[in-house]
Amino acid sequence: MIQRMTCPICSKPLDDEPVARKFRPFCSDRCRKVDFHRWWDGKYAIVEELDPSQLDPDAMESESESG
Repeated sequence: MIQRMTCPICSKPLDDEPVARKFRPFCSDRCRKVDFHRWWDGKYAIVEELDPSQLDPDAMESESESG
C-alpha cells in the first residue's frame, strides 16, 4: 500500500487538492514558515564535510564540461 505524504513539520497527511499543493511539501503556509524560521535560526544544518574541490565553482564547471 502506498503511504500518503505527510507534512514534515506537523505530520498531517497532505491533501491532493490543487489549492493545497502550492505549499508542498508542507500542509500550509504556516508550516512552510516554521520550516524557514528553523533554517534561519540555524536549527538545521548540513553536516557533511565537503571536499575543497566541491567548494570551487571553477573546478565544478571544468568537471561538467569534460564529463
